[in-house]
Amino acid sequence: MSYDKRMNDDVPAASIDQTALASAILQRGEEFYRSITERHAHLFAAVPVFITSEQLSQMQAVIAAVEAVVSLPGWSEQLFTAPSAKGVFFGYDFHLNESGAHLIEINTNAGGGFLNALLLQSQFDVPMPGKATSLADLEQNLIEMFRDEWRLEHGDAPLKCIAIVDEKPSEQYLYPEFILAQQMFEQAGIRAIIADPLELSVRSEGVYLQDQKIDLVYNRLTDFSLENYPALLQSYRNNLVVLTPNPQAYTRYADKRNLTRLTDAALLRSLNLEASKIADLENGIPQTRLVDAEDAERWWAERKQWFFKPVTGYGGKGAYRGDKITKRVFDEIISGDYVAQRLAMPGECPVSLNGESVVLKYDVRCYVYDGKIQLIAARLYQGQTTNFRTQGGGFGLVRVL
Repeated sequence: MSYDKRMNDDVPAASIDQTALASAILQRGEEFYRSITERHAHLFAAVPVFITSEQLSQMQAVIAAVEAVVSLPGWSEQLFTAPSAKGVFFGYDFHLNESGAHLIEINTNAGGGFLNALLLQSQFDVPMPGKATSLADLEQNLIEMFRDEWRLEHGDAPLKCIAIVDEKPSEQYLYPEFILAQQMFEQAGIRAIIADPLELSVRSEGVYLQDQKIDLVYNRLTDFSLENYPALLQSYRNNLVVLTPNPQAYTRYADKRNLTRLTDAALLRSLNLEASKIADLENGIPQTRLVDAEDAERWWAERKQWFFKPVTGYGGKGAYRGDKITKRVFDEIISGDYVAQRLAMPGECPVSLNGESVVLKYDVRCYVYDGKIQLIAARLYQGQTTNFRTQGGGFGLVRVL
């Protein structure tokens, strides 16, 4: 795997055009501009991240291998007959270093897709990812992704209304993205509403917000099983609304216990996965194991080699590098429901801040739909995990060399 740590050393000279970005944000309206400038000082990174075409190829190979596994009959037991929607904005998150590209986790409601599309649109000389050949194509592809979800279940019937749903949406950190998505849907001729799930009502003929029937719910909830929203779960199961992404997608892809199975070569062979795909997964996903309290002494002794993550965690919450944990935190991990993943260090790049060069970590997120990369972005940060609290950090452009 070709990797040159020095290729990001000139990043300070390749900073983002902040004037162009501010203009693109302002063009989306004063409410959107205020939501960004007043509450989100570290939403967009100051610099791009450079990756190689070989790294991109390896990420694509890992994604393809995961898709191949998930499609196998023995991969997951369906608890009910799931609707046909595939799930929008899957996020495959990678750490890139001298050993290659390492898949850290898969998210089935990855945030930031619309925001990163806007960032791309503001920097006109950036090549488009995936099949998009222009800025207009990129935005159109994102809208078509939702229309595809609708068509999979309702054929040629028109998609009229989308609800962007999260708990107390205006209080969410990525609320500006909800505004941006709403604008893009409505520009495409689809009515869009931002709503809390408790505002929705389920009737025999569908899901409603007051008197407005909802055709499709763009699900941004972090209650992945919808156990706290039984009415929404039941309407999804009964095909009263298209829900994307959905609990079935989370079970098949994003539950972190799946990482233990994706790194179990014997299991993959028993599922009749082809040898080349097994090799791609072995090379591209750090070994992951369930943390067993019976082996507490061994886990403590080996802790510095591992990164500990809660099985149903998200956004880095409750996740710890083993070399940073105290005995108290370790006891919480052992008594909780955790997986441990072999430590794969993130990439690094320097950022010039107030005349000083500061090194930030980064990961690379591939936004994926139906196994194909729609968009690629980086997240720059300091600390153990991405946090959007780092000066110079946030979502960043990815340039492929």
